[in-house]
Amino acid sequence: MQETPNHMSNSTTLFWDKFNSAPIVGIIRGQSLESVLKIAEAYESAGLTTLEITMNTAGAAEMISTLRSKFPELNIGAGTVCNLSELREAIDAGAQFIVTPIIDETVIEHAVDENIPIFPGAFSPTEIYKAWSLGASAVKVFPATNLGVEFIKDVLGPLDQVKLLPTGGVSRSNIKSFFEAGAIGVGMGSSLIDKKLVEAGDFEGLKKHFISVKAEIQNFVKG
Repeated sequence: MQETPNHMSNSTTLFWDKFNSAPIVGIIRGQSLESVLKIAEAYESAGLTTLEITMNTAGAAEMISTLRSKFPELNIGAGTVCNLSELREAIDAGAQFIVTPIIDETVIEHAVDENIPIFPGAFSPTEIYKAWSLGASAVKVFPATNLGVEFIKDVLGPLDQVKLLPTGGVSRSNIKSFFEAGAIGVGMGSSLIDKKLVEAGDFEGLKKHFISVKAEIQNFVKG
């Protein structure tokens, strides 16, 4: 069901090495290409590694392709992938990982077949286990806002083999508690990609914010 490290491709191994060094998926939605490039520069400078462009962002495919070219040291992926055509567009643009807000069996199976890490969105224990059984690299518990840290801990009691990536409601003030509960990483949107700082053009301030968030989970970083 799950690949062992021995069966991973070099690119997949490299993805996980980078991800584990800073296990936060920064979610960019609705930004311009100009802003995205500046965000990515601050992100890389802060020592973060994994960025997701949502496919419902105008020009998402171009952004993914451009980021792959200009920031080869970052993991660049596609989020809000809900169907096969969006998956195809994302992969063709160079997405190195896929995130979905839902369980679409076809999308998951195609990503697994192509050896691309995929984090499907799930809410209930049944959905979480189904996504994992289909070959998810980790399951995006979404929206984590309503479920909270205790839910992560409770689910991992019986489903301790499943890798969970809570997304939605994760902030600098609570990020550490999700890792303490057993999450292997988190997804962060507006609480990480601070729109006020972006709109003000304060990318140095944004970099400092990124560094402060990463500092909260230093004890949970591998590699």
